[in-house]
Amino acid sequence: MLAYLASKSEFLLQAPDIEDRIRDAVKRGLGLNVPIGSPEYQSWHNSLGNAMFHVVNSSEVPDDAGVAVEYRINGRRQRIDFIIAGRNHLGEKSVVIVELKQWTKIEHSELRDHVRTAVGGGMRDERHPSYQAWSYARQMLDFYEVVQTESIRVRPCAYVHNCDDRSVLQANDQYENVAKAPIFLKGEHAKLRQHIVDHVSDGPGVTMLQKIDESRMRPGKQLIEALSSMMKGNDEFALVDDQKTVLESILNIEKKTLSGEKSTIIVRGGPGTGKSLIAVNGLVRLSKEDKNVRYVSKNAAPRRVYEAKLKGSMRTAEIAEMFVSSDAFREVAEVAYDVLLVDEAHRLTEKGGLYGNLGENQIAEVMNCARVAVFFIDEDQKVTWRDIGDVAEIERWANASGSEIHHLDLFAQFRCAGSDEYLRWLDHLLGVSEQPSTDLQHTNYDFQVADTPSSLRELIFHMNKSNNRSRLVAGYCWNWVSKKDPRAKDIVFAGTDFAMKWNLTSDGSTWMIAPKSVNEVGCIHTCQGLECDYIGVLIGPDLIYRDGVLVTDPFARASTDQSLKGFKKAYKEDPELALARADQLIRNTYRTLMSRGMIGCYVYSTDPETQEYLLSVVNEAR
Repeated sequence: MLAYLASKSEFLLQAPDIEDRIRDAVKRGLGLNVPIGSPEYQSWHNSLGNAMFHVVNSSEVPDDAGVAVEYRINGRRQRIDFIIAGRNHLGEKSVVIVELKQWTKIEHSELRDHVRTAVGGGMRDERHPSYQAWSYARQMLDFYEVVQTESIRVRPCAYVHNCDDRSVLQANDQYENVAKAPIFLKGEHAKLRQHIVDHVSDGPGVTMLQKIDESRMRPGKQLIEALSSMMKGNDEFALVDDQKTVLESILNIEKKTLSGEKSTIIVRGGPGTGKSLIAVNGLVRLSKEDKNVRYVSKNAAPRRVYEAKLKGSMRTAEIAEMFVSSDAFREVAEVAYDVLLVDEAHRLTEKGGLYGNLGENQIAEVMNCARVAVFFIDEDQKVTWRDIGDVAEIERWANASGSEIHHLDLFAQFRCAGSDEYLRWLDHLLGVSEQPSTDLQHTNYDFQVADTPSSLRELIFHMNKSNNRSRLVAGYCWNWVSKKDPRAKDIVFAGTDFAMKWNLTSDGSTWMIAPKSVNEVGCIHTCQGLECDYIGVLIGPDLIYRDGVLVTDPFARASTDQSLKGFKKAYKEDPELALARADQLIRNTYRTLMSRGMIGCYVYSTDPETQEYLLSVVNEAR
């Protein structure tokens, strides 16, 4: 998403007040307010108006080369500092990405592909500039269709224009990405210029950058599709920004946790921030180091889907050993594992087993068995009455066991077209978060309110034709009658042709990837922890708009719904407390359902007043 675009000659003319021009462009194009005098505002003056001005102020760099500043990748949080585009000496279309840093003092970091530098008033671990530039280039190559179809060359590099100490930044033996994205330091503006000229020796470039910005986006690679290759050690995803830092921090904490010691790592992140991706990457990296490590989840759906995708490339027993249920640790010896990576930790329960009556506490059982216990958590995805996974509970058990606690956070999300705006808007809509709402003008995410349940179904059917990666789901407000009577339809709308079954028991927990599952309606239990390209959500009468607000009604849930089992008993004991807890779980359920789609989410509400409200809210947000 373009903020600032100009030719090289225009950029040079505008350099004296470039910080004000970029500030206006970022506000207009990206909807971001950057205060005058802020560190970011000052960096535009120093890095663009000064450093990059001197780099490109030469006849060797074509005047009609295109220059883009603060380019937002595919609507995501990440912004590329500087891009210059044109053609190379072979006539091929080419862009050079330049990651700009004002750093002066730089030290080695214990984290792979990181350095330590002064940021925010203290020394912090930051991604190596070459890694950052390379990861942004990788995203452009992976997601932008025009980059692939027109064979546009993408060359990343970094310019740390205030630092002249190369001992850390150019240590090629420690940072493999320096070779993929060369780094230039203070006094090396001529070398950087030559690097640019090697790849952009002729124009024009402005139109090329416009075409990249307007490019159709390829659907992002799904973790489940790349899993087999990842387990073989192949680099299928470029971990970006805090994803990379969190992974390397986990591995570093494991390395420093000695025998006889214990560490608890709590990784907080919302939908699509890469929790599962990091867990699987951690599983692969630690396994290669011969650590006794397991991927753990309470919900069976992710594990069964992973097992199905790995079948044929790994032995069945080996798969079952690496991907295990949180029920598996009741009678395991203390510190039997080096690391347990607990995905969807918010779904952990007190008791385990088929009937939920075995064991003491799943959080305690995991900690007992592992030298390092890693909990990936999003407290706003607790969706059943039994879920106990929250930060305070994990901290309580860690303190009781003498385990050292480490907190890590994931902020940037990579589902929902990478749109932080969409998730903030969704959280505000559902009343899950007190963050201020945002609009959807600066997002590529495809959110629509369907006119009828049938049109919602047809939208999903249409999107599913190309790759079988779109699904229809619903709140649990319809009884599962087809479980006993296979001829019956579960979800029926009178006066329409819509009549469908809940997901079939024959597919079990692999419903999300089953060949014909688009013909059935899934629920929270078969899709949580997984993703698809497009998700269609039927909103039932448990979430309705009344008197100016969205309210919930737990009594509108189906009698066959087990997720609120325990509510009626709690309601008799303390109605106010029970209703508050059920309210949170219902809102969390729809938040989870409506954030499964990587490219789009389509919804239909069974309640006319709610349907009208959704239409008005979406129109306003657009």
